[in-house]
Amino acid sequence: MPSNMKRLPLLPLRGLSIFPYMVLHFDVGREKSVKALEEAMIDDQLIFLVTQMDANTDLPEEEDFYKVGTISKVKQLLKLPGDTIRVLVEGISRAEIHSIVSDEPFFLADVMEYNSDTEDGEPEIEALKRSVTDAFEEYVKLNSKIAPEILVTISAVDDADRLADIIASNMTIKIEEKQEILAKFEVKSRLEKLYSVILKELDILELERKINNRVRKQIDKTQKEYYLREQLKAIQKELGDKDGFEEEIEEYRDKLKKLELPEEVVNKVEKEIDRLTKMAPGSPESGVIRTYLDWIFDLPWNNETDDNLDIKNARNVLDEDHYGLKKVKERVLEYLAIRRLSNNMKGPILCLVGPPGVGKTSIAKSIARAMGRKFVRMSLGGVRDEAEIRGHRRTYIGAIPGRVIYYMKQAGTRNPLFLFDEIDKMSSDFRGDPSSALLEVLDAEQNKDFRDHYLELPFDLSKVMFLTTANTTDTIPGPLLDRMEVIHLSGYTEEEKLSIANKYLIPKQIKEHSLKLGNVAISEAAVRDIINRYTRESGVRSLERELAKVIRKAATEIVEKNKKTVRVNPGNLKKFLGIPRYRYDVANMKNEVGVVTGLAWTPVGGDTLFIEVSTMPGTGKLELTGHLGDVMKESAKAGLSYIRSRADKFGIDKDFSKNVDIHVHVPEGATPKDGPSAGITMTTALISALTDIPVRKDVAMTGEITLRGRVLPIGGLKEKTLAANRAGIKKIILPKENEKDLEEIPNNVRKAMEFVLVDSMDEVLEHALCRGEANDN
Repeated sequence: MPSNMKRLPLLPLRGLSIFPYMVLHFDVGREKSVKALEEAMIDDQLIFLVTQMDANTDLPEEEDFYKVGTISKVKQLLKLPGDTIRVLVEGISRAEIHSIVSDEPFFLADVMEYNSDTEDGEPEIEALKRSVTDAFEEYVKLNSKIAPEILVTISAVDDADRLADIIASNMTIKIEEKQEILAKFEVKSRLEKLYSVILKELDILELERKINNRVRKQIDKTQKEYYLREQLKAIQKELGDKDGFEEEIEEYRDKLKKLELPEEVVNKVEKEIDRLTKMAPGSPESGVIRTYLDWIFDLPWNNETDDNLDIKNARNVLDEDHYGLKKVKERVLEYLAIRRLSNNMKGPILCLVGPPGVGKTSIAKSIARAMGRKFVRMSLGGVRDEAEIRGHRRTYIGAIPGRVIYYMKQAGTRNPLFLFDEIDKMSSDFRGDPSSALLEVLDAEQNKDFRDHYLELPFDLSKVMFLTTANTTDTIPGPLLDRMEVIHLSGYTEEEKLSIANKYLIPKQIKEHSLKLGNVAISEAAVRDIINRYTRESGVRSLERELAKVIRKAATEIVEKNKKTVRVNPGNLKKFLGIPRYRYDVANMKNEVGVVTGLAWTPVGGDTLFIEVSTMPGTGKLELTGHLGDVMKESAKAGLSYIRSRADKFGIDKDFSKNVDIHVHVPEGATPKDGPSAGITMTTALISALTDIPVRKDVAMTGEITLRGRVLPIGGLKEKTLAANRAGIKKIILPKENEKDLEEIPNNVRKAMEFVLVDSMDEVLEHALCRGEANDN
């Protein structure tokens, strides 16, 4: 065996490392370790101490401890209660396990002892000694766990080998790092490794010091604020201020802790609460801050209702509340289906456009009910102040948030169904443009951080389902209209009105007048008469009023004459509603020269338009009356030019433009009329008057004309067709390019009417004029 090879009992240490020149005491309780100590005491008191890799291993094997350890001398043994021995040892030299001779009854190992062969005085060793010593002095200053007296011991050590081991043994570093230093047999590499470890620890200690200082300052600040706040309470108490003010401030702080608010909101609220604590409770400014804080805490920052995504339920609710409105219902069901597949979908912004009384507002309520959402409605009719949307800045006296934030507070959830009613009736003046303010509200890319001028904080509107209503899109600004998905709601046909009256309106009015369904019986024929002869509308609002009038009269009879049931039929309807106000039956009208039935679109639905033309000797003057707009005047002039260019074909004197005066009149002159769809109507009336050929009595027409006689497409075909149907028209002439729009017309109307699709004015005249037929006088 080589001279530096020794056979010694081995004792594994748990969570400890021992270096040469180091004195260490530890407790031994494991049976193998106790027997190893006993063996060491029998011989020369030498034992090999090596560190376990895992301190939790109770019965370590050869692979469970490091290979490099320290040959140590047992200085003292002290038996403790419970078969535990306290040992005092001194490290002598480092050694490496060569082999394990036996592991029973204790570990016996052959170890290779290493002694430093580096001579002190080498420049590089001296430089490393000084660097390590200086770094360790700085380390001791920053680490409060090490006694400063160790520096005295270090300064007395001149041997580099011993210096490195003493410093390493006194550092509070991980076992793994200590083991790396212990495993460096050369003094130079050991000093380099030790120096890098000390520098790393210095960086960590410096960072800890900065963190501790910062935390200490924060604690000192908190203690100082608490002390000052207590002083302020005492001062306010001496001044006679009520304790309720402090309680109110504490209540604000408690509310802030309970709410999960964005960081920007929390910082703003804390700042306002701090301002409030420094004010007298009765000062006007404190009242302003209180109101501001109340608004913030009352908003539904986190409250949210769960959507009912049951499509069958939604379909039933929508059908139960409304008859027809197929497009709107389909769009809502599509939204629910997508929401069921993905919760990340942003709410659609639907704009329901249609005449009054077709159920735009009530369908919004039904959508909210079907989805299980809260419903809020904001009417925009006549709104001209931007502050109505965004609120007033707090610099103004009496400032309040805008109505968007107000209704969000009223809803109590951040995902209600929000209806902007009459969006087409907004206006603007010197106070701002509310339609521009609505751009941020209705833009799905911007409304996540909507900022009200009063709150000056971002509020999330992205989960709100916005709906808007309008009678027409003409007055809605383009940028605002671009953010919305427009769904057109047309007027109701007679059959639809009849169904709505029987299913919804009559039961509703009977209930509102405290009657029972058996008390009033209105026949179907009577309802049809009310629809055709007492109302003239696209919706059902006037119909509901007339039905309410009938039921009131019936209720009077029931009370006055003690009747159980009042029956209403066409025969006694006049008694309830008076003389009929409208007459739609145009089928009995005669064929006339120069009189044509046109169709027009209005914001309240479609309407019939009678155009009359008279000719008389004169100088070729054209007179247009009936409160016509520029577009209709241009249509009349274009039609006249077309007739002059083809006068020979129509059998009209070429000089009629010099010796015939023409008067075009549209009755009901008090009502403004305009639109690009009366061209063929005016041209037909002019040709009829100039040729003395009557126009068929049962034909209506719509379409624009070019100078070459082409018929151009028009809009609002469904509304115009419904108006013709109400008026008793059986045949409609319309542009061929509008053939695709016929699908929107209800089936019962399509079956009851004949549609003639035309490309040119010649085709119009072929179907409209009574050529070769006797005048039906």
